This record gives sequence, structure tokens and C-alpha cells, in this order.
Amino acid sequence: MKPKSDASVRNQTWDLEADVVVVGFGGAGAATAITAAEAGASVILLDKAPKGQEGGNTRVAAQGYLNTSSPISARAYLNALCGPHPVPQDMVQTWAEEMCHNNAWFAQIGGDPQEHQHQPAGIEFPDLPGSDCVHKFHHGDVLGYSKTWEMLAQAVAARPIDVHYATPGKRLIQDRLTQEIIGIVAESGGKEIRINARKAVVLTCGGFENNQEMIRNYLPGVHSCYTSGTPYNEGDGIRMGMEVGADLWHMNNYAGPSMALKVPEFPTTFSMMALHFSHEIPGGMIVVGPDGKRFTDEKYKTRHGKVRKSGTWAALHTPCPMYLIFDQTMFGAGPIYDGKPTHGWTQIMSGYHWSQDNQEELRKGWIKTAPTLKDLAVLLALPVNNLRDSVARWNQFCVAREDLDFGRTKMVTPFDGGPYYAVELSPSMLNTQGGPRRNTRAQIVRPDGTPIPRLYSAGELGSIYSYLYQGTGNIGECFAFGRIAARNAVAETPWT
Repeated sequence: MKPKSDASVRNQTWDLEADVVVVGFGGAGAATAITAAEAGASVILLDKAPKGQEGGNTRVAAQGYLNTSSPISARAYLNALCGPHPVPQDMVQTWAEEMCHNNAWFAQIGGDPQEHQHQPAGIEFPDLPGSDCVHKFHHGDVLGYSKTWEMLAQAVAARPIDVHYATPGKRLIQDRLTQEIIGIVAESGGKEIRINARKAVVLTCGGFENNQEMIRNYLPGVHSCYTSGTPYNEGDGIRMGMEVGADLWHMNNYAGPSMALKVPEFPTTFSMMALHFSHEIPGGMIVVGPDGKRFTDEKYKTRHGKVRKSGTWAALHTPCPMYLIFDQTMFGAGPIYDGKPTHGWTQIMSGYHWSQDNQEELRKGWIKTAPTLKDLAVLLALPVNNLRDSVARWNQFCVAREDLDFGRTKMVTPFDGGPYYAVELSPSMLNTQGGPRRNTRAQIVRPDGTPIPRLYSAGELGSIYSYLYQGTGNIGECFAFGRIAARNAVAETPWT
């Protein structure tokens, strides 16, 4: 016998109403809202960011999305990516089948799918079974620069979708007897508003990469980590899901860490040119931990934060405080920050113009300097002998043209005679993968696997990726599960 409804909740006064309420205007929110609107549903789309800063991580990612070429290969590849952290096979199958439709859907809504050049290099784990399914696409002739996102935003604007900016979701409204989600409380202009979702609420509001408390609680190996993506992803969907009984999964997985500069004046990180895998610049450079010693190949291209260790993959070790140590040659060669606005919140949205000679950042204190390595070590509170020995050992490797400690093969250049410089680095990431667990219908489920009625999710919030990650897979998943969530949400019978 179906429980009776909670009349006091259902008969309240509503400020807004729609068939489907989508919470979060990134790639997943756009795909959900577009699909629901095209199916004839009325749609309200909420975003925490003010107008002009919406888009989530999709807006500032490299703009690629995954379109798999074979469900059979895709299933094998995802299973291999999950490795020791398997996900249910019905979820794998759903992902494998739906991801193959991304290009057709993208073209249907007005996009121009273009495959990345040099495609073989885009297969992140070519040794894994099924990797031949990987095909990375973007919108139009230019990769990056928010071009794919701009197309999605145009597609939303062209449809009858009611978008509310600077309106974060605060808590879900749940019928305590039927457990149905019948609406959401949001905040707008400093006041709470109550929004009636006649059919369903879909959470597409991203992860927790800008919530330091959640990072300490859930991410292994880092006590803090700062995002290179949107600063508005603070775990709101995770909190709202938990409040109504959602199970969580993949909370320990994230696309990181890398090493980058974080300063209080800006909410997101700065990518250092010397560490970016595609750049070779003159001068001596190493990275040291709090003991003044090197701990990794500074120019190694991690696979979204994962490195190969003892026959398995693990997150890059980032002992803090850690410092980029470099010489006058590198300081004088040009800006040490990679500010090209192809991707990254700081590059695209903040638009900070780093000085060409690094002098302004030296004046700000972002770069430290000292005439000798001893003086620099004292300034940074590092063991003097260890820092001097680390630089001397690196110089020896450069003469021999072989890094015997970590096998670095790029920028194998000795330090000059000083002065010396340092930039403190922090662990950085683009996004987290964890959140409320969903099923093949994109319904958010409880710990026992039963769905919470009328509550769905898509995208980074509760992503399917549990261990390793294939680049462009998140935006591809945003599209795939955004469509699935929308189809099933629209099919609900209105609770009114």
C-alpha cells in the first residue's frame, strides 16, 4: 500500500514551478535542460554563479568530449579503467551504449563535431583493452577557448528554458511519507525561494573541488587541494543528496593532483610554465618538498593526476610545502605562468595578465628570491644542506644528461650561479568524481540501491569514473547521463 502524502509539504506556497528543475548550468545541466525542453517539459535551470560566470568546469575545460565508437570496446575500456574499483555492469553497459550517441546528439542541437587532431595521443591508456573506442571531439575548428561551452549556452538560450543565475540550491523538499522529491529551496537575492518540481529535480551541480573540508575528509594524500576549474563547485549537490538519504560513491577519486601556484587574491590556481608538460624553457629548475629534496620527475605528464608506481596507478605525491626552485636564466626568459586562455578558470575567467619579466609577481611576493641557495633555504625554512645538495645533484645529472633519481628527460639544464628564485606550489585539480550514486536511469539511490523518487543526477556529481580517467570522459558523461536523466524525469507523472 502506497504511503499517504504529507499534505503540509505539498500544499505550501510556491514561488516558481516547472515540470523539471535542473540544478547546475554546466555541460550536464545544459544537456539535461535541452533534452527535457525538447521533450515538451517546462524547465527551470538554476546556477550558483552569477550571470557571466556560469558553465561550471565544462566552460573552462579543454572543450573535448568523448564519443565512443563501439559499445563493446567501450564496455571493456571502462571496466579496465575502473580496475580494482568496479562499478555495476548494468551501469557500464548503459554508459557504453549512450556515449556512442554523443556526436549525433551534439549535431542535432546545432553543434559541429570535429575530432581532435593527433587522436592516438588522446587515448590516455592505450594498453588497456577496448582503448580503440576512444574518439575525442570538440565544437568547430578551434579546440579550447570555451568554444564547445559557448555552443551549449547558445542551444540553451534558443529553447524555452527559464535560467536563474546566482540562485544556488540549498535543500531539497521531500515528502516525508512518500519520500518523493517535490521541489527545492534555492536562494536568490539573499532570500529563500521555493520551487515546485512537478515531475523531478535533476542535480547537475558538480563536485566538491572548492570545499576544503570535504577534500580533507575524502581525498587521499592531500590535506588541501585547490581547483583550476570553477570556484562555485563546493559540494552542494552532495550535501543535498545526503540530507534526503542518498548513498555516495567514488568520493576518493579526482582528476589530480598537479602542482600549481595558489594565491589568496584569486580563487583558482595558476599553471606554471616550467611544469606544463608541453613547454621547454631555458634555465635550471627543480621542485622540492619540505625536506629540501626532489620527490618526482617535475616534467612528467601525469594521467589526470595518476602516476605509475610499483606496477599500479596512484595519485601524484605532493608533500607540502613544496617549492619550484629556479635560476636567473629561467626568471629572465619570460613569464613563468602559462596564461594562454585555452583552458582553466584563472586563464579564461579571471584573465590575469602576468608580467612579461616576472617583476610584478616578484613585487607581490608570489615569487621569492635570494642571492644564494643558503639564503633562499633560510627564507623558505628549508634545510640548507638539503637544498644545496639537491641543486648540486641535479647539476651533475645535467652534465651526464641522465636523471638517475626520477628519469626526467625534459628541461635537463643545470642551474646558473644565481640569484635564485622560488614559487610555493600547492596541489591542484580540475574536478572530483564522487557524489550521490545513481543507477542506469540516472536516479539517485539510497544505500540499499532503491531510488529516491523524482530525484536524478548527471555529470561530475557522482560520476561513473572510480579509479582511472580518460580525458574528455567527464563532458562526454555529462551529455550521456544528462540525456538519460532528462528522458526519465520527463516521463514521470506530475505529482500534482
